[in-house]
Amino acid sequence: MLRITLVKSTIGAIPKHKKTVEALGLKKTNTSVEQPDNAAIRGMISQVKHLVKVEEI
Repeated sequence: MLRITLVKSTIGAIPKHKKTVEALGLKKTNTSVEQPDNAAIRGMISQVKHLVKVEEI
């Protein structure tokens, strides 16, 4: 499992990145979600790695 935390706002981000963050289940800054560790989630994280912090749990 991965704990993903949104550490930077999506206000200035391109629309594709905003939708990726939303698809990960993140809404506001400093909120966290737990997602399974699989290739699809890893790909989404790599697109928005400048906006999120990831921890393995």
